[in-house]
Amino acid sequence: MAPVIIIGSGLAGYGVAKEFRKLDTATPLMIITGDDGRSYSKPMLSNAISKGKTADQLAMADASAMAAQLNADIRSQTRVTAINSAAHEISIGNERIKYSQLVLALGANPIRLSLNGDAADAVLSVNSLQDYDQFRRAIEGRKSIVILGGGLIGCEFANDLANGGYHVDILDRNPLPLGRLLPEVVGAKLQQKLKSIGVVWHGSETVSRIDRSDGRFRVCLVSGQEIVADVVLSAIGLQPNIGLARTAGLTVNRGIVVDQFLRTSAEDIYALGDCAEVVGHVLPFVMPLMRAVRALGPTLAGRPTKVIYPAMPVAVKTPVFPIVISPPAQSAAGAWQIEAEGDDIRAMFMGEGGEKKGFVLAGAIVGEAHKLATQITGLLG
Repeated sequence: MAPVIIIGSGLAGYGVAKEFRKLDTATPLMIITGDDGRSYSKPMLSNAISKGKTADQLAMADASAMAAQLNADIRSQTRVTAINSAAHEISIGNERIKYSQLVLALGANPIRLSLNGDAADAVLSVNSLQDYDQFRRAIEGRKSIVILGGGLIGCEFANDLANGGYHVDILDRNPLPLGRLLPEVVGAKLQQKLKSIGVVWHGSETVSRIDRSDGRFRVCLVSGQEIVADVVLSAIGLQPNIGLARTAGLTVNRGIVVDQFLRTSAEDIYALGDCAEVVGHVLPFVMPLMRAVRALGPTLAGRPTKVIYPAMPVAVKTPVFPIVISPPAQSAAGAWQIEAEGDDIRAMFMGEGGEKKGFVLAGAIVGEAHKLATQITGLLG
């Protein structure tokens, strides 16, 4: 029997393997991954420095342990080079392997800015356990870090690094942190709170060039300002990894296009996680991923199951100012209604008909998120 093959060993890949094995313990299962196959929780990477965690300490199991746990053949440090959907086979160089069902859990790649300067290639990003290990080694014994990008991941790293004793400058083209997700009053409060722990915010800014300077880096901004730092970290955002699917002739758009059963345009090929565009939605967060995992596992085992997206609040890991976001759909029409008392802010995004379409909670009231989420219309029913 040809195996079920999963490409990718992140939360999506290992997650769907676990759900599949709950229902099917007999069908051969193969997992192919370009990294070392260790199991870890990617969201932990942005708040592990202040806890003194090494990459090895963040890893929960190595590839051998996962292979035993899942009764799977795991091929680590291996790249799939092609998919032949008509023949139901993948290629690893000259090797051909048949599959019965194929799952693409390819994740997303960091967006790379096109930068000028002789240190443009020294900018780091953290998108994997290996990246985290490299970043942690780079900042060891150093004092100052510039973060490019003031979105969710950038702000989480800024808070964590400041808590770890580092001086942090963070810059973004938006005037305030998390500019695309937060109403202005919440963004301004987050900026104020980050400042209280020493984080310097540079809003409405972009980088013109990065050069080496006496063992450090000189970051030149378009405004003419210069920042000298020991390490530069890019947290601009992620781009779904769609190259393999596109080359195979699968339909792609912003991500690999799938329906509510997570089926791609090719028979017996599925996609989920950060690489997938599910009925028009690209949602690089944990809760949508876990929803997809719990749907696709049964589907692979012969019980076709739709993925359902209710309101799925996202907790921003900025302990200096806790925030939970349930963002409205990008196309949603309406306006924010704000209630603020001290550091506690409740922002409801109200549709033109008075319906609740999203919310932001900040401060000591973030615990209301679960209750509020039940009042919000989901993205996929």
